[in-house]
Amino acid sequence: MNALARLGMVSEFPSENQTTATTADAEVQKDYWIERDGQRFAGMHLLVDLWGASNLSEPDHIDRALREAAVVAGATILHSHFHHFTPNGGVSGVLVLAESHISIHTWPEKDFAAIDIFMCGDCNPHLGIPVLQAAFSPTRIDLDEQRRGSRGA
Repeated sequence: MNALARLGMVSEFPSENQTTATTADAEVQKDYWIERDGQRFAGMHLLVDLWGASNLSEPDHIDRALREAAVVAGATILHSHFHHFTPNGGVSGVLVLAESHISIHTWPEKDFAAIDIFMCGDCNPHLGIPVLQAAFSPTRIDLDEQRRGSRGA
């Protein structure tokens, strides 16, 4: 992990939700699968397309917005990495969560961002949508929801 940190690939800002497991915690292993509407599945995966969006070429702004969305959803942030492309200014990045991830790819020249929010356990990824809306001010949001791992669970 130190090699990743030197490359700037590990965030210096872990989530306040992040905890360290103790021996007592190890004895009670938590099942992060979800049961909802009579269905058991691994996690909720939201595909969020933001159209007419702004602030899409600012990695620091994007990092803060995704972090806030994760915390509001109840997720535990482990680390993040964002890459700023030139000359168009697009950003690709990921927030790695204990419960999975939030990723983003932006096209500022098209005022478009594609965001994936995948969370398992007690998290509610839908709670992050208003945060993203406030941060990027899109004129339209297209949302697709997938229940991952719903077969054979």
